[in-house]
Amino acid sequence: MFTWRPDDMPPKVQITLVGWIRVVLRGICWILVLIAGVLATLLLRGPERIVFGLGRPWTPYVTQWVCRLTLWILGIRLRTQGTPMKNAGAVVSNHLSWLDIFALNVRKRIYFVSKSEVAGWPGIGTLAKITGTVFITRDPRQAQQQTQIFESRLLEGHKLLFFPEGTSTDGMRVLPFKSTLFEAFFSQTLRSEMYIQAVSLVYTAPHGEDARFYGWWGDMEFAPHVLKVLAQAPQGEITIIYHPPVKVDDFPNRKALAGHLAQVVRAGMPPERQKT
Repeated sequence: MFTWRPDDMPPKVQITLVGWIRVVLRGICWILVLIAGVLATLLLRGPERIVFGLGRPWTPYVTQWVCRLTLWILGIRLRTQGTPMKNAGAVVSNHLSWLDIFALNVRKRIYFVSKSEVAGWPGIGTLAKITGTVFITRDPRQAQQQTQIFESRLLEGHKLLFFPEGTSTDGMRVLPFKSTLFEAFFSQTLRSEMYIQAVSLVYTAPHGEDARFYGWWGDMEFAPHVLKVLAQAPQGEITIIYHPPVKVDDFPNRKALAGHLAQVVRAGMPPERQKT
């Protein structure tokens, strides 16, 4: 079996003068888009909350607009295969990069499930809160409370998306899925109503670059990785593969469901990446 080595880092990319010009121009445009998105969301969220409560019929469109413009500014092409599900439930995906959030939001209005530490990250935490991210902890004592949060959001019609690998990778493999979060879907309230759709994310590196170019994992620092992507031209592409959704009630337990979904996601990867 292949051994996952998060310390196996790709070579550092040296940014040229032209690359730094791209960083500045793209960075300014991106920041303006993010600011406009935050202001629009804050403006709409107040009346949206008063009228619809947990429902968010307006603000997710702002998120989609911001994510679509972000990929356009970066010059990263986005391709899709399959159809995003319309059933009530959740979406699970392999996890490679901070770019996953932008790519996955373009085609479908979703809400991410993230570890609670992210809420305190400068900039990213604020954006996550504004866009309706569900924050969770690893504490088993809070499992019941988190199940209730899942139930309220899912029954409201929100599509929750989480990364069951529990960490980001270099994109060259799909790690086994952790089954803990799937337990919430087996509650009496949800299991007969919910579907889960597996999604495979496949990144193609820019021509001539390391195949792991877009991967962000291990001890990689966030800022240098962002600068590298901002400076790159031409860019590569991201392919999102939507697999047929499965009904939670068709599986006896969370481990069986998690194992099946991991196999589906892995099967959507190129042959050389179908390892654990």
